[in-house]
Amino acid sequence: MTGQVQGEVALVTGGASGIGEAVCELLAREGASVAVTDVDDLKGPEVVARIKKAGREASFWHHDVTSEARWIEVVAEIMKRYGRLDVLVSNAGIGIAVPSITQMSLEDWRRQTAINLDGVFNVTHAFVDQLRATKGRIVNIASIQAFMHVRTPNSPAYTTSK
Repeated sequence: MTGQVQGEVALVTGGASGIGEAVCELLAREGASVAVTDVDDLKGPEVVARIKKAGREASFWHHDVTSEARWIEVVAEIMKRYGRLDVLVSNAGIGIAVPSITQMSLEDWRRQTAINLDGVFNVTHAFVDQLRATKGRIVNIASIQAFMHVRTPNSPAYTTSK
């Protein structure tokens, strides 16, 4: 990956932990300014602090990817701060495990699919014009879980949304 994102601006949803955290740190290490978004107001700023301690640029935005109104604000704030977006990593996702589909509530099904599916639509919709302007890239994080439902039947909504 060396040099591919040098001087670029990257946004990572779900950037406060797990895969998102690792992606934020990698992008920063490779020279990108990183916009970290997440609902975790404790871990998100910690990721940013580590990136800055390493001499790189990063900022944190509290953000629920299902909120279309908040996306409008996040776009404006990122464009004001950085003036562009080159890389979009749609990583935010949750998994709600249940013993079987019959024991999952419709509310949990909708919450999970809203984050895992609608969140991808919302972020792409919000930034597609900026990405076209910079000939930017979109990376949507998926899961091998999508192919493994037979082995893991306790995650029906997660499997469907991935």
